[in-house]
Amino acid sequence: MTSLFSSASVRPLETRSAFTGLAPVVLAVFLGFLAISVPLAALALQVRDHLGFGTATVGWTIGLQSLATLLTRHQAGTLCDQRGPRAAVLLGLPLAACSGLAYGLSNALPIDPAAKLAVLLLGRLVAGVGESLFLTGLMNWGIARVGAARTGQVMSWTGIAIYAALGLGAPLGLAVQASYGFTGVGVAALLAPMLAWVIAARLPAVAAAGGQRVPFHRVLGLIWRPGLVLALATVPYAAMAAFLTLDYAAHGWPHAGTALLGFGAAYVFVRLAGSGLPDRFGATRVAVGSLIFEAVGQVLVWCAATPAMAVCGATLTGLGFSLVFPAMGVLATRSVPPQQRGRAVGNFIAFADIAMGVTGPAVGIATQWLGITAAFLVGAGATCAALCLLPSLRLGRSSG
Repeated sequence: MTSLFSSASVRPLETRSAFTGLAPVVLAVFLGFLAISVPLAALALQVRDHLGFGTATVGWTIGLQSLATLLTRHQAGTLCDQRGPRAAVLLGLPLAACSGLAYGLSNALPIDPAAKLAVLLLGRLVAGVGESLFLTGLMNWGIARVGAARTGQVMSWTGIAIYAALGLGAPLGLAVQASYGFTGVGVAALLAPMLAWVIAARLPAVAAAGGQRVPFHRVLGLIWRPGLVLALATVPYAAMAAFLTLDYAAHGWPHAGTALLGFGAAYVFVRLAGSGLPDRFGATRVAVGSLIFEAVGQVLVWCAATPAMAVCGATLTGLGFSLVFPAMGVLATRSVPPQQRGRAVGNFIAFADIAMGVTGPAVGIATQWLGITAAFLVGAGATCAALCLLPSLRLGRSSG
């Protein structure tokens, strides 16, 4: 058992095509993130309609996972640098699977609603720690398998896997919930990361980067600007993940998952078709255009009078958000030496965790005073703030 998590089977970096090196990693990211995405839209309905709690509790329930992830990202990156990414992945995926077990038990156990919520919250915490480990590990594993010169490709393709899972997982979770209840959602969230674990366990380990332990604040000081842009750009997705289902319900519209599917489809399409745009036109120009599309999309969702208008707004949001992650991610990893890459990746992704963790509770409180649609107005404001921050970034010669 110990050899499974160790670097005893390390193989030297091979000359691989991007597809050969990244395909199993990307598939593992997709399956692992299904454990995160499948419960998202279903959670809002479970907490409000079945357990009887308000929108503020919905927000805290959604955001708790990201807060747990945030608090463990640096440790996950350190584990990758010290023991290799394989160790983080093979530990994180079973933890993500345990979150699905907690979701199922929270619905199946004959206990009162407060106790059910407590079990549900435990599952959210476990999911956060699991995601912190497996995503940080898989991204670093991908970089090690194809070489640091392809960091942008790794960021792009793992991002595709993440948001493909998020886009497909939400409607899938709602469909499973409608047919099999929230217990079925828990089963789906348990099985997907275990399939990812089987894939990861068959991959050869790569050498740990090594290096001395680096304080959190030193890494953060190098990457906080691109990380903050990522955080602000993530707010619209966080708002939609937590409250779009409730917005549809308030309007009496069916098929809330369609809008999130539109977000995911647009995100994946732009990432596939335009992954080279930051290199070709410069990261600043691409980020400006992306954030404008994202802001317009959020305004459309905010003032949507029909389901079609909401789907259009969510799709524009996904189209705009798609290229922010790789542009800022490449900048963040280039800001640190190779020995600190795992920590840089972990801490960079943590800014998205901050957005997911803070947006749910904060917007949940705002919606109690201003209505559900206020969530999307907050999303538009966050993207405008990211636009204001962009001039302070130094993105190098290729950034335009």
